[in-house]
Amino acid sequence: MRHPEWLAPEWQVPGVGALMTTRGGGISAAPFDSLNLRSAVGDDPIAVAHNQRIVEQTMAATPVYLNQVHGRVAVRLTAADTRSDAPVHDADASFTTEPGIACSAQVADCLPVLFAAPGGCAVGAAHAGWRGLAAGVLESTLHAVCEAAACDPREVKAWLGACIGPTQFEVGPEVLEAFAAAPGSPRFEPRTQGKWLADLAGLARDRLHAAGLSDVGGGTWCTVSDPSRFFSYRRDRVTGRMAAFIWIERGLRLG
Repeated sequence: MRHPEWLAPEWQVPGVGALMTTRGGGISAAPFDSLNLRSAVGDDPIAVAHNQRIVEQTMAATPVYLNQVHGRVAVRLTAADTRSDAPVHDADASFTTEPGIACSAQVADCLPVLFAAPGGCAVGAAHAGWRGLAAGVLESTLHAVCEAAACDPREVKAWLGACIGPTQFEVGPEVLEAFAAAPGSPRFEPRTQGKWLADLAGLARDRLHAAGLSDVGGGTWCTVSDPSRFFSYRRDRVTGRMAAFIWIERGLRLG
């Protein structure tokens, strides 16, 4: 059963499951309490493995985690990637056309974005920090999903999970430069000399719309502002990781 605090897209695509965890529902001790899903942050690996099993049993799909590098590469996942001895991909997005494989994006302020093609023909997940977003990770993932499903971007649904909100994401001029944004741009609010407040979810929504995708939901939660519900690296530095997942349900006949 899905934990009551976890998030899920408001849309429903036949044959597709999707969710985003929060910090509730696991066994990790503070400061990783309680559903930390990443072991490389200092948490007890036994607790992390238990937490990952909790999520896997909830989804009835096998999640595949990536070594996220803040880039734009989207990798195709197959059944071979679910093996315990499978190598971990260096990538920030994944997609699949095979049932029972959950694409994932681990986050603690960065933005997770889930994609679903019509009829459950293909799904994808992207990890979008500002570097990956500016580099085009969402466009790469959308293109991969559309190519795999032989569909148009207008047919794809996307969902933005929880991330650092527009009242908390203070950035410097290098971020404006990465997005080719002039001071005064609508997604960057001046804060102090040489600093702006950036709207990460808004920037993602703009790029998805520009890529031809019209059905974009979510993006209304702030990880920094809700410490009881969300991990936040910017707020706590030493903290756990949540994850957003999307999968094609087992037993779905495609094609």
